[in-house]
Amino acid sequence: MNYYIGIDSGGTFMKAALFNAKGEQQGLARVSASVINEKQGWVERDLDALWGNAVDVIKQLLETTKVEPTSIKGLSISAQGKGVYLLDKEGQNLGHGIMSSDSRSLPIVKEWLEQGKAQEIYPTTLQTLWTGHPVSIIRWIKENDAERYNNIGAVMMSHDYLRYRFTGEVAAELTNISESNFFNSITGEYDKALLETFGIEEIWDALPTVVKPQQQAGKITAAVTNETGLAIGTPVFGGLFDVVSTAICSGINSSEDTLNYVMGTWAVTSGISKQVTQESHNFVYGHYAVDNEYIIHEASPTSAGNYEWFADYLGENGQINHQQNQALVEALDPASSSIYFVPFLYGSNQGLGLKSGFYGLQSHHTKGHLIQAIWEGILFCHNIHLERMRQRFPKANILKVTGGPASSPVWMQMLADLTGMTVEISDVDETGSLGAAMVAMVGSGEFASLEECTQTITNSASRVEPNPEHYDTYQKKYKHYQRLVQLFKQFEDEMDA
Repeated sequence: MNYYIGIDSGGTFMKAALFNAKGEQQGLARVSASVINEKQGWVERDLDALWGNAVDVIKQLLETTKVEPTSIKGLSISAQGKGVYLLDKEGQNLGHGIMSSDSRSLPIVKEWLEQGKAQEIYPTTLQTLWTGHPVSIIRWIKENDAERYNNIGAVMMSHDYLRYRFTGEVAAELTNISESNFFNSITGEYDKALLETFGIEEIWDALPTVVKPQQQAGKITAAVTNETGLAIGTPVFGGLFDVVSTAICSGINSSEDTLNYVMGTWAVTSGISKQVTQESHNFVYGHYAVDNEYIIHEASPTSAGNYEWFADYLGENGQINHQQNQALVEALDPASSSIYFVPFLYGSNQGLGLKSGFYGLQSHHTKGHLIQAIWEGILFCHNIHLERMRQRFPKANILKVTGGPASSPVWMQMLADLTGMTVEISDVDETGSLGAAMVAMVGSGEFASLEECTQTITNSASRVEPNPEHYDTYQKKYKHYQRLVQLFKQFEDEMDA
């Protein structure tokens, strides 16, 4: 039997899972991934610590599964998109990695938006503008740390950096780099005119060769063999933007009748299409793992991470008791309380710089009411994205949901009732790792194509049907939530004046 390793480098954990060629998980290892918050709006990672996390999970995985390393025929990585991970001109770490949730470039992005650059670039990039894009972060570095800017030798994202440490080869993976705003989505290549638009044309030579997800991008080096126990020469493949990895595992395709919901730190709604269409809203189009297909998605850091943040306050010993909290919410009438929660702890999807908060809290409210309001607020944020995506995918009637909340029947019923859509929950727990392993399987020749791999590695799903009696109740509270956010925005604008 051949085996494959998929690494999932997320915002909270680094994971590595071993799968056989049937897609059956043989083992899983994970470690917490530390984040550095030295200043307001700064979200960084120590690059050597990130690599150390990858070494640790590989060693744990090999020790617990006892699979012969020479039986492992490929490794690949799924990771958070955007952000910037830099090497200097000698191939050494150039400062900390800057994550996609970093917002230090907010004044720059606001200025670009006022100048109309978002509309200017969209026909070329099929991307929006926000603080987590590499172009925004690199422009900030140019304006605030000229020495670092002038020493940039390679511009990468998270999984590109990890792949570099495994192989010593510098490359940028297609599904991630296509959403960087360096990339001309029409020609499928970097575009120097874009760099000039953003005033960062000096980094042109630091943009790496682009590789596809299933393309071999190097091999495990002797040094890495000594660190991890992996066999020297094990192929390492391009990898995936984690949104793409989850979409692959969910089973959505270009039929356009199904959407994928990711509920993690980020709220992500994704669909797959073979064509770019003209819409009133500028949808984000990224290159998909299947040739000539696009992944279209709406996203913001407004999802379940906002619930996990309350672990020290609504949990015990820093841990949330999900079963207990679910029972508290289940005992309440749907959308019945006066409490509203705006889940903008890590960022907003309705305006730059908006902040989180509760409204409507009174003395008779209980812990259950607070949890219910947090869950509702997160669902309302997701619904902002869903409403836009249903303009682009009007045939969609099924939501395939992944992420921690998918394990809560109560929360999933709330989702179905709010949207009026059927909710499907896959039995795949580690979509990041499995998606990465699947592209390694295709790259190694285990399967002729990703489509064949996906059809072979099938996973059952449970369904939650909407209760039509609750739809109007949730929609009424959702409209009130939207009004509250606009008042938050008005207040923020007045504070900035």
